[in-house]
Amino acid sequence: MGNGSSFEQIKTIYLDINGKEEKIIFSRHSTPLEIHELIAQAAGVNKHSTISLRDKNGAHVAVSPTMPVNSAQNPYKVVTREPPPATDNDAFQAVLTHVAEQLNRVFQMEETRSHLNHRINMLEKKIEIEGLKAVEIEKCKSEISYIRDQLWNAQKKPIMTSGSCDHFFSSLSDERKIILKRDIPTYPKYTLSQETVDYLKQPTFDIWHWEPNEMLSLLEHMYHELGLVEEFNINPIVLKRWLLCVQENYRNNPFHNFRHCFCVTQMMYGMIHLCKLWERMTTEDLGILLTAAVCHDLDHPGYNNTYQINARTELAIRYNDISPLENHHCAVAFQILSNPETNIFAYVDKDTFKRIRAGITMLILATDMARHAEIMESFKEKLAAGFDDKNKEHLDTLKMVLIKCCDISNEVRPMEVSEPWVDCLLEEYFNQSDREKIEGLPVAPFMDRDKVTKPTAQIGFIKFVLIPMFETVARVFTQIDEVMVQPLKNAKDRYEEMKSIEEAQKEAKKALSQNH
Repeated sequence: MGNGSSFEQIKTIYLDINGKEEKIIFSRHSTPLEIHELIAQAAGVNKHSTISLRDKNGAHVAVSPTMPVNSAQNPYKVVTREPPPATDNDAFQAVLTHVAEQLNRVFQMEETRSHLNHRINMLEKKIEIEGLKAVEIEKCKSEISYIRDQLWNAQKKPIMTSGSCDHFFSSLSDERKIILKRDIPTYPKYTLSQETVDYLKQPTFDIWHWEPNEMLSLLEHMYHELGLVEEFNINPIVLKRWLLCVQENYRNNPFHNFRHCFCVTQMMYGMIHLCKLWERMTTEDLGILLTAAVCHDLDHPGYNNTYQINARTELAIRYNDISPLENHHCAVAFQILSNPETNIFAYVDKDTFKRIRAGITMLILATDMARHAEIMESFKEKLAAGFDDKNKEHLDTLKMVLIKCCDISNEVRPMEVSEPWVDCLLEEYFNQSDREKIEGLPVAPFMDRDKVTKPTAQIGFIKFVLIPMFETVARVFTQIDEVMVQPLKNAKDRYEEMKSIEEAQKEAKKALSQNH
């Protein structure tokens, strides 16, 4: 890049040393001491010599990384003076100066990192929003890559060599393991048909027909369509990178995987539109609901809280047996958001972020089924007292119930969409119960492959958990009754019929074996 570029990283300075032309090259991150030593080396004098530079007009030029660049036709004249004989005091002062210089670099590192990250975000936003010409886009991408490399090298570079400082920087690095996990996202941008856009808002949406990249694009569409990108001033490329990072932090479990994350988020998106939640809530509230749905099962290990507690896992110990998984999902969510490259809330003020963090945490913790009765009782009390949209406690409880509905809403969907999820859930249950048997831990009957069947797994859950919960929500949003409660009742009837057939077949088989 030319010397006039605002992204200049390397400088070339021309020198006149006793009539002989020399030049030095240094980074703008170099210290004045390092540049001084370079000039001393070029001049062939002691590095402790006094060195001054003068331009063509005789004016003195400061030896620093910000000195103006010049040309071979206009070199800086170098004037040197040998240092006086060194004393012990001089040596001591030199050591102090060196230590001060190193400390200054340590404390400026965070400032430099923040500055570079800010520039990266600005460049990326420029690429996405302003639609630069192709050649300019490539130039910006090159500059982004260069800045990122500089930032990465700055984070890895050891500044001091003492044991305590080595420990400081290695622990700093450990805390940043997810930083730079992805470069600019490469998943294709899909053009969604109007039919897909409309279908995405329906609870009947079939989530099985979409590839991971397509699900990412659909989630991205939700943030744009609900006005969340504008509300939170989200950098569109950061939104893409955040979604990719979220996807990478869902494990390949039979049930609790990225498709489940998409399924829950799509149902939340559907309920926002079905219930016209923007009439009762702010756009910020909608963003909290949608983001909590996206993050609600991050890094789920495939074994539930009961297993974590009984097996005394690291998670159970860390969170004192109190909703260990849900606390972990929250922690991973905000670890991702603590990375500037994946922080979709980077441009909200501190008070707004504080509300967002509290809201997302509240909702993810509400998905622990151990709290089901507590949350539903609280919601019913508020309904009995007269539900008030303007009352924060009432609205918070409603939001908790909404994410609970979305989290366990599979049976609201058509049978061909919902039934495969039952198979996935039972597979995950059976994996856990098999492990519990091997480890000598208690086994829940509804997870035991020797005791449970598909209909027995679903009938009680639909009858005693899902239908009562959705019927309660229908007291606030009457449209839910037809669109969600009725399909749940149909699913219950279907599984009861399936159970009757299974029992009849079992009896027939038993009678046949007795006759023989």
